[in-house]
Amino acid sequence: MVPLFPGVPGGPELLVILLLMIALFGLPVVIVAVFGWRYLDRNDQVEELEARVRELESELDADAQESEPDTDDRREE
Repeated sequence: MVPLFPGVPGGPELLVILLLMIALFGLPVVIVAVFGWRYLDRNDQVEELEARVRELESELDADAQESEPDTDDRREE
């Protein structure tokens, strides 16, 4: 005879249900959090690199202006 209402899940069944819930809801949250953190960290690194590039470009401009010869000293050929 089959009971009308099934029994309450025991230990192993509850463990399987818990693992499924973690896989369905917990794992995507962790993945989104990790990728979000990496994206935000990447933006900080990009800003640092852009600032360094601006600094080096200004140094190059300053060096180029110092090394430009005067137009009066040039010989015409």
